Amino acid sequence: MWGLLLGSALIAIQGLGFIAAAGPIVAWIVTALEGAVVGGLSALGAALFSVGIRKDSIIRYEIALKADKFVLVAHGTAADAAKAPDIILTTNADGFETHTVSAKQQAAAS
Repeated sequence: MWGLLLGSALIAIQGLGFIAAAGPIVAWIVTALEGAVVGGLSALGAALFSVGIRKDSIIRYEIALKADKFVLVAHGTAADAAKAPDIILTTNADGFETHTVSAKQQAAAS
């Protein structure tokens, strides 16, 4: 079970509160905290922006977090992404979006 917690973090982000994160997004957030934050976005927003998610989507996600909702970010292959809607639709989710990151953006984020 402890292996599941490796690569996870609980991060306090001003304006959003505590964010529990695991996987690649932890590195994205840390990189955003170390670098220049994108205008008007939190460190989480800057992290998402750095991997190619549109600013308008990020703003909606930050508003949802401020309203005590959850935002789930899944990162994987195209095959994984194709399965995600089927899994999400079995939940009580308000909605979902799929963002495609180009190979160039993916290489820059690594």
